[in-house]
Amino acid sequence: SVEARLQRVFHRTIRLEQELVLYRDHLKDLSPASPLLSDITLSSPILTPPVDALSTPVPTPSRWNGASWEFLNDTATHSSVQQYDRTQQPSPSLDRNPTPLPTNSSLSLQASSHAQARSNHTQQPIGSSSSLTSFPAHAASTATLPLHPLRDRNGFAPAPVFAPASSPVSPYPSSVTATTTATTTATATTVVTAMRGVDSSVPLQFVNRNNNNNNNNNESSIPCADCIHHCALAAAAVVRGDLDIRISCTNLACRQSPLIVSVNEMAQRLKNFAQEVIQVTAQGVEGKLGVQAKMENEHGMWKEFVSHLNTMTVSHSEQVRDIASVCTAVAHGDLSQKITVAVKGETLVLKNTINTMVDQLRSFSSEVTRVAHEVGTEGRLGGQAHVKGVDGTWKELTDNVNTMAANLTAQVRDIANVSKAVAMGDLTKKISVEVKGEMLDLKNTFNIMVDQLQQFATEVTRVSLEVGTEGKLGGQALVKDVSGTWKELTDNVNLMAANLTNQVRDIAQVCKAVASGDLTQKVRVPVQGEILELKETMNTMVDQLRTFAAEVTRVAREVGTEGRLGGQAEVEGVDGTWKELTDNVNTMAANLTAQVRDIATVSKAVAKGDLTKKISVDVMGEMMDLKNTFNIMVDQLQEFATEVTRVSLEVGTMGKLGGQAVVKDVSGTWKVLTDNVNTMASNLTTQVRSIAEVTTAVAAGDLSKTIEVEAQGEIFELKKTVNKMVEQLRTFAAEVTRVSREVGTEGKLGGQAHVKDVDGTWKELTDNVNTMAANLTAQVRDIANVSKAVARGDLSKKISVDVKGEMLDLKNTFNIMVDQLQEFATEVTRVSLE
Repeated sequence: SVEARLQRVFHRTIRLEQELVLYRDHLKDLSPASPLLSDITLSSPILTPPVDALSTPVPTPSRWNGASWEFLNDTATHSSVQQYDRTQQPSPSLDRNPTPLPTNSSLSLQASSHAQARSNHTQQPIGSSSSLTSFPAHAASTATLPLHPLRDRNGFAPAPVFAPASSPVSPYPSSVTATTTATTTATATTVVTAMRGVDSSVPLQFVNRNNNNNNNNNESSIPCADCIHHCALAAAAVVRGDLDIRISCTNLACRQSPLIVSVNEMAQRLKNFAQEVIQVTAQGVEGKLGVQAKMENEHGMWKEFVSHLNTMTVSHSEQVRDIASVCTAVAHGDLSQKITVAVKGETLVLKNTINTMVDQLRSFSSEVTRVAHEVGTEGRLGGQAHVKGVDGTWKELTDNVNTMAANLTAQVRDIANVSKAVAMGDLTKKISVEVKGEMLDLKNTFNIMVDQLQQFATEVTRVSLEVGTEGKLGGQALVKDVSGTWKELTDNVNLMAANLTNQVRDIAQVCKAVASGDLTQKVRVPVQGEILELKETMNTMVDQLRTFAAEVTRVAREVGTEGRLGGQAEVEGVDGTWKELTDNVNTMAANLTAQVRDIATVSKAVAKGDLTKKISVDVMGEMMDLKNTFNIMVDQLQEFATEVTRVSLEVGTMGKLGGQAVVKDVSGTWKVLTDNVNTMASNLTTQVRSIAEVTTAVAAGDLSKTIEVEAQGEIFELKKTVNKMVEQLRTFAAEVTRVSREVGTEGKLGGQAHVKDVDGTWKELTDNVNTMAANLTAQVRDIANVSKAVARGDLSKKISVDVKGEMLDLKNTFNIMVDQLQEFATEVTRVSLE
């Protein structure tokens, strides 16, 4: 790590100081090129308080008085303790932005080879009386001074090699301080060479080179004590993370020192590396993917670290871009893509979660499209969406779609049941399903129509029974709040009843008069057709009867007034016209008896629902017309019963919805007809109750949350894409829920889902929901229009909208009902007019 490398550099710096101390006596014999190298003094450790990153080294012997440094003047003339003045000491500066130093592989310390032998200098720290022995001056040849062979692992020698055994050696890292005592003009050059980086395996070499042609003073490559001190401070600053400190000194020896160059280059390289790491991380925070750290000419751990960092950024870029691609596809409605990049750890969990989400969305989309197609296009009611393993918003959305489909199914099937019941003549059923909106209007209109039909049927039946069966003339059908065909039909029935009442009462009056022996009265009511013939016949008969007084009066009284059929005129002792007349009267009485009794028998059979009997008595003339008319009526009733039975079997047995017929006191064909209708209703009820229940436990889809973290660059684009996707899904869910609630629950037809900026599967899904809603709206409104027209008596309209499935069955049933009602109204009107 960086910290370990800095620690090794720091240790090497300390080792260099120790090695410089070992050669201090040898340096005393050289002529220093810098006044700072006049004396070499062993001082206290560098990092003694209160030294900071910018303080100058404190020379020793010295001591800390609690507020400032004091030092003892070591000269013979000054023995007092003096206050240390930092301004008096030339000090190198710690430049935070220096000019890069040259990276030489070796530095030279130049000194005069002809320096005079110096006297032994004694450097004593405070409290020490021993001195260090100095080395003699070297010859003009190059000599290598090996270091101690027993170095430790970090290159430290256990003790100074050239120091006497009695010389005290500090166990702590020492700094080298110097005071200026002398200068020299020696021309010899001593070169101290060290490998760049201060490798502990390479010993320091002191090379003495003679240069007789150069008398100039050369500078030494050994740094001053202040620079060494600042090297330690710079290393400490690097440990603290301050990489802007650089060591600079006006002394050429300091600038060429491998220690200073190495420390400055180390700080610069660490700064460059830190800047690259910061740049990569900063661009990663801004969302810029694919950024790479660039470090040239790096080796070892630095190269490996940069390689791992770049590998991490590339892997992260591939993962994020693959996730962004899938999220963008989902936002566009494309559910065919999944995350395929190889990942591990928490990113693998994210990958699996998003892929599961895509699978659930695809399943939900398929189910909703299927239900919308079945219910809205094919007309197959009862469809339900089945999406496994979802909950939250997806479960709620699926439940809303299923609720809409279930409500529409229940509503349409209930309307179909009542429509089929009306078509079969059962007016006891009404629409009872809970609805709202336009469906409520349709329900109310249909129920009002059923009430009006029931009232009309009741009144017509009552008048028919009173006039036709019970003989109560003068009855009128009273149907309130009707118009159109129903009012016209009611008026025709009432007109027919009124005309029949007047005619029958007039004929009855004449018949009564004839029966009572009053042959002065005749039928005078205005009539037409067969009733007119009957009137004329009756009047002629009256004239003849008036002539044939006694027996005709008796027979007329018995037959016409008393209703005793089979009576015969018994006139004894007559012949000729009277006998013939009597015979004719008796023949007429016998024929009328047979004819009336036959008609009565057939009428009773029809009243009981037996349509197998017909009038079979031999008749002629008007009675033949009456016989034929009556038999035609029976054939028509039988055909009607057959058709009703056929429809009942088709609708009830073959799986088409229907109701229950409640008709009291019926038998024969009418009972069979009622039983067929009830069988149909029972089968339909069983089918409706066998609708499949809603299944699905549906998994997470909470669309209420969005990405709130601050982001920039591609990550920001990904954030916007995901949020847009969530917003579109929320809008889609809200629109589908709203349309489902309006159409399926509130009955507001015509609703459409409006989801902006969607395409792909989402657009297709929205279009399917809208198509279903539009189709249902058109179908229900067309049925409602026809129902309202039927309720108003307008039987000219039919359901014309294109439908399929059960909706097609409902359409056909409704149109059959309208045809039957129209045919019934036409027949009643025709009979009434006739």
